[in-house]
Amino acid sequence: MDINAIATFLLNNLFNQVALLVGIFVAIGLLAQGKGARLTIEGTVRAALGYVILGVGIDVFIGGLIAFQNVVGAAFGITPPTSTNTLSGFLQTSGSAVALIMAGGYLVHLILGRILRTKFVYLTGHLMYWISVVIAVSVYQSVPGANAVQVALFGSVIAGIYWTVQPAIIQRFMKKITGNDNVGFAHTSSLACYLASIFGKYVGDPKKENSETIKLPGWLGLFKDINVSTSLVISLILLASAAAVVIGPADDAVVTGAAGALAWPIWAVVTGLKFAAGIAVLLYGVRLFLAEVVPAFKGISDRVLPGAKPALDVPVVFSYAPTAVMIGFLSSTVVFLAFMLGFGAAGVAAIIPPMIMLFFPGGGAGVFGNAVGGWRGAVLGGSINGAILAVGQALFYPALSGTAPEVATLADPDWYLISAIVMPIADLLKSFFGG
Repeated sequence: MDINAIATFLLNNLFNQVALLVGIFVAIGLLAQGKGARLTIEGTVRAALGYVILGVGIDVFIGGLIAFQNVVGAAFGITPPTSTNTLSGFLQTSGSAVALIMAGGYLVHLILGRILRTKFVYLTGHLMYWISVVIAVSVYQSVPGANAVQVALFGSVIAGIYWTVQPAIIQRFMKKITGNDNVGFAHTSSLACYLASIFGKYVGDPKKENSETIKLPGWLGLFKDINVSTSLVISLILLASAAAVVIGPADDAVVTGAAGALAWPIWAVVTGLKFAAGIAVLLYGVRLFLAEVVPAFKGISDRVLPGAKPALDVPVVFSYAPTAVMIGFLSSTVVFLAFMLGFGAAGVAAIIPPMIMLFFPGGGAGVFGNAVGGWRGAVLGGSINGAILAVGQALFYPALSGTAPEVATLADPDWYLISAIVMPIADLLKSFFGG
């Protein structure tokens, strides 16, 4: 049989069908752990289904994203950013590289952990997926014709190094929060958390001004539900922007065209709800397939790195300073909105408040800042996160326009750092990638 025909068949029917590829990885992991046929089939189907649901959420999110950019851009007289591809389109054509980076990167992580005798195994599953996406997007942006195999090899090394080094670098500050080395911090907010830990000590005293000794108004609990806060904030910004367009001198065709048969205030509220729903569906899909992937990976890591401690998601620090979480989130949101208004007034960019990224990384940076600088350190930590997200989104949305610019809107602080490192390296290695 023709080898090229076989390769083409596998490419079209397996490697370009990422849901199936993810399901196969999960099946291998479950079988390796000695799971029975029923559990293996169930886990495989849930993983594949989760990836399909992820794609549905992305499509809904992109619709709200475009509407937001168009209306806010019209309100400020800014031409919305343009792109030649979307995250959904990128995953359909290059998603196999993402899956291979995730699997290969974890293998590299375990090998490095064995060689370097590191304490922690990276177990924040959804970020293992998104880091793989960021790396693949960054490589293909720099080298559009890159070979998928080379992208996977290069990406696996980068991901494996990041998953090994990131928890190790932040651990000395993590220990200030937890008081021990029993658990590590594995989250792509580590840049903001690290800066909060470095500079927080200059603004306050954690013993005299600890965030947990102050009281916040009870109504702020409303913002603990990210779906609610995302819907409210996006709807309010759309309402204000649409009103400015309709009432002001600007051409209101953008608003009336987007609203269609709906009155524009109703359209603004519905769009805010859809935006939040898209993100909720997206995250549900990720959780569904990673609920099967992570146990499979952990079963392998337990055999390769016996005695290693888990490095976990950012909420692992929330219980140590819950007030600092809210302070960090609020200061992060205020700073981001200030940048949004400033960029808009200056005609620089139309950036979108990413409430989930303002809450979780902002809250985490608040906890790290509080550990070294009290409540003022928490304010500083959240402010640093908000500033990174605002500037990063303004810079990287157009920078990733040829692959998946929406990644810049969904980003945590470390995503921008990873892209800033990977893109120039990929450009230097064009010959390796076949570009």
